Amino acid sequence: MQIGYKLATEAFGPNELIRQAVRAEQVGFDFVDISDHFHPWLDIQGHSPFTWTVFGAIAARTERIRLVTGVTCPTMRYHPAIIAQAAATLAIVSGERFTLGVGAGERLNEHVVGQGFPNVRERHARLREALEIIRLLWQGGYRSYEGRYFRLEDARVFDLPNQAPPIVVAASGPASAAIAAELGDGMFATEPKPDLVAVYQRAGGHGLRYAEVPLAWAPSEEQAVRAAWQTSRWAVTGWKVMSELPNPINFEAATRTVTEDAIRQQFAVGPDPQAHVNAVRTYADAGFDHLVLQNAGPDPDGFFDFYETTLAERLRALAAVSVG
Repeated sequence: MQIGYKLATEAFGPNELIRQAVRAEQVGFDFVDISDHFHPWLDIQGHSPFTWTVFGAIAARTERIRLVTGVTCPTMRYHPAIIAQAAATLAIVSGERFTLGVGAGERLNEHVVGQGFPNVRERHARLREALEIIRLLWQGGYRSYEGRYFRLEDARVFDLPNQAPPIVVAASGPASAAIAAELGDGMFATEPKPDLVAVYQRAGGHGLRYAEVPLAWAPSEEQAVRAAWQTSRWAVTGWKVMSELPNPINFEAATRTVTEDAIRQQFAVGPDPQAHVNAVRTYADAGFDHLVLQNAGPDPDGFFDFYETTLAERLRALAAVSVG
């Protein structure tokens, strides 16, 4: 089992994200996972820098830690050919430390290019075509493709890494888990659903299994809950809501009635390391082997210190038991 740190592009500017990635490497995280958004979830978060620029800078400032997009939608804002080129370049400049996480997207980020936002069936069909195009371009040479949603005309990615980056596909239900099994090298999830892992494996998936674990560290439970409520209460709405609302103002409206008790139910909160270990164990027991700590607390540096001095050893012990 590997442990990663979530870089929240919605909550921090580009230079701060780069600094956090460097610190994550220093305290021993195995990888960083970065969101790829055009808008934040809530206006109070106040940021949304361009992920690929940030990751290029992180690749130059780090040596060991792996880089994962969590996740990029290669079907609306981006044509899949652009993502094939971007991922290949990032794999090279990072010394092949890059994993491409992809998904069917959220209206929040994809409607901005003025092409609407399709229903889930079409989103999955688009994702399938996008993955086929990315794989095709990574074979090298000039390539063309004609699908229902995407076309490719005499396109070639000239700079390719020695080994293609792994592709992990975001899954929230059986249809997307099947796509992950068929066209990906792994699956990416946000909930500890053993049934989702089972569907992925029954469909032939035997790759990496990523999941994001919601935490909020602070010196007191009250501080942690308050910070998570202010910036991350959108997370309790569930994927059907998260994928469909168009703007931060809509998430503001949809989360007015979210209570602090709801935050406590979804997030491991406060300074007690056992609460965070228990949250991670839930995901490990569900069958996930690459776990992303998504800290919604008010103090990133405090969390890094907590991880290095208190949490890391406990999670490594948990990982050893999980492997055993």
